[in-house]
Amino acid sequence: MGIIVQEQTGLFHLTSTGMSYILQIINGYPAHIYWGSRLKHRESLTDLLIHTPNQAGLDRLPQEYPQYGSGDFRNPAYQVELEDGTRITELTYKGYRVNPGKPALPGLPAVYTEDETEAETLELELEDAYSGLRVKLSYTIFAERNVIARSVRFCNEGQKKLRLRRALSASVDFAGKSDYEMVYLSGAWAREGNLTRKALHQGEIRIDSKRGMSSHQFNPFAALVAPGTTETQGEAYGFSLVYSGGFEADAELDSFGSVRLGIGMNAFDFAWLLNPGESFQTPETVMVYSAQGLGEMSRTYHRLYRTRLCRGQYRDRERPVLVNNWEATYFNFHADKLVAIAEEGAKLGIELFVLDDGWFGQRDSDNSSLGDWFEDRRKLPGGLADVAKRINGLGLKFGLWVEPEMVSPDSELYRKHPDWCLHVPGRRRSEARWQLVLDYTRREVRDYIFNSLSAIFSIVPVAYIKWDMNRCLTEIGSADLPPERQSETAHRYVLGLYELLERITKAFPDILFESCASGGGRFDPGMLYYMPQTWTSDNTDAAERLKIQYGTSLIYPASAMGAHVSAVPNHQVGRVTPLDFRGHVAMSGNFGYELDLTAFTEEEKTAVRRQVADYKEIRGLVQKGDLYRLKSPFEGNEAAWMFVSEDKEEALVYCFQVMAVPNAPRRTVRLAGLEPELEYEVRSGNDGACSVYGGDRLMELGLPLDMKQNDYESVWFRLKTAGAMRK
Repeated sequence: MGIIVQEQTGLFHLTSTGMSYILQIINGYPAHIYWGSRLKHRESLTDLLIHTPNQAGLDRLPQEYPQYGSGDFRNPAYQVELEDGTRITELTYKGYRVNPGKPALPGLPAVYTEDETEAETLELELEDAYSGLRVKLSYTIFAERNVIARSVRFCNEGQKKLRLRRALSASVDFAGKSDYEMVYLSGAWAREGNLTRKALHQGEIRIDSKRGMSSHQFNPFAALVAPGTTETQGEAYGFSLVYSGGFEADAELDSFGSVRLGIGMNAFDFAWLLNPGESFQTPETVMVYSAQGLGEMSRTYHRLYRTRLCRGQYRDRERPVLVNNWEATYFNFHADKLVAIAEEGAKLGIELFVLDDGWFGQRDSDNSSLGDWFEDRRKLPGGLADVAKRINGLGLKFGLWVEPEMVSPDSELYRKHPDWCLHVPGRRRSEARWQLVLDYTRREVRDYIFNSLSAIFSIVPVAYIKWDMNRCLTEIGSADLPPERQSETAHRYVLGLYELLERITKAFPDILFESCASGGGRFDPGMLYYMPQTWTSDNTDAAERLKIQYGTSLIYPASAMGAHVSAVPNHQVGRVTPLDFRGHVAMSGNFGYELDLTAFTEEEKTAVRRQVADYKEIRGLVQKGDLYRLKSPFEGNEAAWMFVSEDKEEALVYCFQVMAVPNAPRRTVRLAGLEPELEYEVRSGNDGACSVYGGDRLMELGLPLDMKQNDYESVWFRLKTAGAMRK
């Protein structure tokens, strides 16, 4: 396993335990031969290449990193403009290098290895002799995972300027898959993560973001799946971009039945000047192959992102149960009210209190004070340190909300530095939520934010930070960049954000950081590299969260998803759902509450106390277990999923009914991921009833469900083998 090179034929065979990826140099061009289940390496593998007719040109060649202008009329992976205004380059093969492990990408998040034996990396070097452009295609193959990480580095080794106009991270040409389908996540604010599936057709299916962020509308992910592919069977090819800015993913079916899927930074409004000697690194695309359906593709991503993308102390630690004051008080609070909520939380077993928006400047509504990161002594007479001390005295840790990428026009910061926001001179500065975006391309802006937050974190015992971003980028220009580099602003903004996040998370390694962008507007692998969890959606309605969390799990592990129980009627949709239903949905992620605990009845407090105690027992399995999706809320009235321990000895099952069903038939749910030969004690989390079933029976015949005839009904079960019970 690893990387096998046949220099005489120009063939490169990348192998893991269950996957092969094969390419070959054909007439100087890297050509794609095969990607799928693992093949034994034989000389005859070169026969896999789809031979093109004479004179067919590049339009029929399945390429690894295609160009435009030399006979290929499909979407190119890159485009470069030369100093004379022409846009024709032709990259041809110059050599290769194989290295153990996986190199880091300077200034960019990426998956990593902890030991060089985990992976090998192939670098193919290509050159356009006329311009002096050199390009390195990087492929990292993981030995024990069906994963390839791809990225590209452009170097100007010529004597004249070059301008990148397009620079995708990966492109793959598939032959014989014209009947495949594209799967992706779509949505909007408060309804992220909609699972969307479309059959390919001649032409293109494209998803993208031009918003300067990965966006609520589309996640930076796409998959090609065979027709009929389900959770448990069929081929799936996943492409996940480790990037937090504008992106594009495009599946193009040509007239010859070939599919080209490309993914990377959005070429719209992008250009990057390369002076002689300068280079440009693309973000990384993580490509996953599954021969066992979408479920195995997801679990491959989950294991990788949980352990080789997330970093820091909280990567492997159990996450605390929290209460957030936002929907309890919004901006209208004082120190004693916060402490009262925390006091009730302490009695119920909650471990962390989070103070949300409104603690700084003169922040009584959305329309002021962003950028003024100092305490509002009207609300907090003793300051943050006093509130934190009082809450710590109750046995809870203290957390805080910040929105450091934004500035309010009504703020001391903006009045002092009106040029510190993204803007174009002479043009209107578009406000959203009465705020503008700080220009993170500028070092002095990032330094101001770092110093302001550090001053707080150094004197206040902050254990958790919710880092929010509540608007997209507009008027994307920088007063600090020359005219020829204005089209670099959006990407430089993301690079500046990454630089700041690297600094601040290293300076304060004991803080658990959670990212947020009006919920899931920036739920992407790039942010998970710095912050191991994300606020999944501003929509806290449990019925809507079934879809949001189910869809998000297509790529991201439960350990990355913030999930809270909120008050009813729900503040986003007005729906009233039972506390148990809300709890069971939220317990399938990083669990917490976002409501006024002081307003709860004794009966509700008893229920919360039970939920918190249950979650503390199971959170290790939720955060580190393998997720199996059993019933899709996108396909019917029910949803179900389960978490299974690595050793198969423990599992959790959650089942949900949205609307009551009159005269309902007897229902079961077929489980997955268990060991067929083992016997499992199955205990209901609702009433404690216990039965013993074989793993084979649970997976083939199913687990009986006794759903009450109510709207918004849920049941959950804990499964343990005899071995697990002895531990």
